[in-house]
Amino acid sequence: MDTLRFYFVTYNVATKAPTQDLNALLDFPSQYNKNKPLPDFYVIGLQEVKSQPQNMLMDSLFSDPWTSTVNKILCRQGYIIAKNTRLQGLLLLVYTQMKHVTHLRDIEAQYTKTGLGGMWGNKGAVSIRFNIYGCSVCLVNCHLTAHEHLLADRINDYNTIIKHHLYHVNETTNILYHDYVFWIGDLNFRTDHPTGSSPTSEEIVAKLQKVEKDKYAALLKHDQLLAVMDAGEAFSEFSEADIKFPPTYKFVIGGDDYDLKRKPSWTDRVLYKVVANNYENVTLRADLVSYNHMPHYTLSDHKPVVAQFNIKAFANYTEKTVEFAPINRVWYIGDADFRTQCTLTPDIEVNPGDWIGIYDANFHNLDDYISYEYLAKVGLSVRPASDGQPRTITLSFPVGSGVRTPGFYRFLYFSQPNSDVRSVLGISEPFEVSSKEDKLVTLGTSEEPSTSSSPGQPKSATASTDIFNDFTGLDVAKLSRHFSNDLSID
Repeated sequence: MDTLRFYFVTYNVATKAPTQDLNALLDFPSQYNKNKPLPDFYVIGLQEVKSQPQNMLMDSLFSDPWTSTVNKILCRQGYIIAKNTRLQGLLLLVYTQMKHVTHLRDIEAQYTKTGLGGMWGNKGAVSIRFNIYGCSVCLVNCHLTAHEHLLADRINDYNTIIKHHLYHVNETTNILYHDYVFWIGDLNFRTDHPTGSSPTSEEIVAKLQKVEKDKYAALLKHDQLLAVMDAGEAFSEFSEADIKFPPTYKFVIGGDDYDLKRKPSWTDRVLYKVVANNYENVTLRADLVSYNHMPHYTLSDHKPVVAQFNIKAFANYTEKTVEFAPINRVWYIGDADFRTQCTLTPDIEVNPGDWIGIYDANFHNLDDYISYEYLAKVGLSVRPASDGQPRTITLSFPVGSGVRTPGFYRFLYFSQPNSDVRSVLGISEPFEVSSKEDKLVTLGTSEEPSTSSSPGQPKSATASTDIFNDFTGLDVAKLSRHFSNDLSID
């Protein structure tokens, strides 16, 4: 078994911009711990990212300031955005180290709206699931119904999300069917005392000031989430590490004092679930490294909560892979037929939707392809495939499928059985694209570029509809890097 390090952040940002330095939030190595090992995955769940209906088109075209700021920290260190998804103010970002990219399988995003009876996405959940080294992982970010007296609505939110949050991978159609599930977010459960003995906000704050270090058991006895977990009404399938930090809500924005309009509560949580005995002779487990709040962040009325886990995956798991041949020649802009080769392991089933993406050599986002072609269009078999033998395919790229700017690029092979699920099977070494002197790339008036729609999506004229669908819970970064500012690392 191999160990994978996951680092989680949940933060209700109260529509504020990231005006404070986020390096500490990400526990990024400083001059005092430069040799500290970096996580294999960062999972960042934000709630109440500023979003207004009249700005939905612009929000889908351009990255929000939070994503841009996190990118500038993590992408400089070689992290790749494996997937990101958004539902109005809910945002979930999953970053991975480059070495894991070709081990990501069956990546899929999903969402469920629970606001206004399921008609509005101001409350709900977004998730990203994938397989990595033989294990299935599901990551959920949620924002549940607010207010102390609406406990029943939060319970209903949970059960609605579990019921309606479905995936296309047969073995893991439900959140709870995955080997590992991490559920983070502003769950909005409050401290709730019996009628007639409920202390005021002032009295709770006074008690907190007298608490011995990390000993919050007396107040946690009145935590609504722990109560419904014990009663089996919601989240009973999940575990939570011991809480050794003070309530994370509600604070006066810009300071460290509790806002006495609300009772201090642990609204921001990280829960986890492991199916330990899903495989013969193997026991899966998630080992907690740390679980804490970040008190010096004051831009919101919430404090962010972070957690680190080490999870076990299969060390010698054999995967389907695609290997690109070294590309020694230069691809000149306007070449009529640029060719290279890739070799597929025998167990790869080629789908009609499989595609080859062309990326900047230093790409930072799996959604940030420059161009792409379906394998069925550019793949020419070199030799017949024999049983149990790898297949070598020649890739022939016609005019119009290449890039327009000189530089260094890569090919990525994506297996895509349907428009919702994809796997990264291979990535090439960088190759050079150069321009020919006095030669321009032209397209005839009747010839359309082959990249008029996203891979796996039908080619249609309803671009605005696709944008709004993406914004309401699907992908929000399917546009070329030339139209997005989220990866400008300056």
